[in-house]
Amino acid sequence: MTLLLSSFWRAVAYCLHPRVIALSFLPLLLIVGLALGLGYLYWDPVLDWVRSLLEASALLNSIWGWLDNVGWGRIKVVLAPLLVIFAVTPLIVVLSLLAVATLMTPYLTRLVAERRFADLERKKGGNWLYSLFWSLGALLLALVVMLLSMPFWLIPPLILILPPLIWGWLTYRVLAFDALSQHASPEERREIFRRHRGALLGMGVFCGYLGAAPSLLWASGVVFAAAFVVLVPVAIWIYTLVFALSSLWFAHYGLGALQALRQEAAASASAKVSVSAAVQPVEPVLLVDDALALPHEPSPKPPQT
Repeated sequence: MTLLLSSFWRAVAYCLHPRVIALSFLPLLLIVGLALGLGYLYWDPVLDWVRSLLEASALLNSIWGWLDNVGWGRIKVVLAPLLVIFAVTPLIVVLSLLAVATLMTPYLTRLVAERRFADLERKKGGNWLYSLFWSLGALLLALVVMLLSMPFWLIPPLILILPPLIWGWLTYRVLAFDALSQHASPEERREIFRRHRGALLGMGVFCGYLGAAPSLLWASGVVFAAAFVVLVPVAIWIYTLVFALSSLWFAHYGLGALQALRQEAAASASAKVSVSAAVQPVEPVLLVDDALALPHEPSPKPPQT
């Protein structure tokens, strides 16, 4: 628990570093450019397609008629953009996570290692290509679980539990691996994952709930359409900062756990050497007095003539 809390407060302090704040704008620029480009090319066709689907439903048409009668007919106008935004939000979250893992996590981990763990040996248990396949595999599995769990989102309590749990697991798998890839060997990484799985998953889930905070800005963007263009980049930047905080947290925690693991292994090896030296048989030393005390064999008698 001490390692968990100390790592969190250190990560918060590192987020206030000017270089970290400046670096957080790199994924923002990438994601905003991608979002604006895709929005410019596909926003109107996708919006028309969603509206056509809504209008083709007889059940929804009866609901629209009832809403018109009670004076809530304008909901139909904002429903299609709202559905598109809610559908795009998970994609933005995933892109933010991958952008931070690709652009920021190596630098942030190196910053933590240089400041706190300068003497920690780098065993390089994972290279860039291995990290990429690891992240893509975890992302694919998380998306499959997300799609399979969507029917359960209709149950009110589960919609507050399942998505943060899935994103938390994804955050834990990606960021914990990247934090240990340069310093830990594969055996050390697996041992840390085994020992600290509960804490790492809890960190990921907490970061998943923390990453849900920008959803308020998405909702505000729907209500206040004039400020939507401003609120969307702000929300994406908050996503990036949340994932940067997560990356720093996992770096402090992972490297701290790795240092403790190596100290434990060194202490265990030293104890084994001491025990083996203590039980090693000692050759008996023959003292002079002992030699004098030994009985002498009688000298042979000369032969009789």
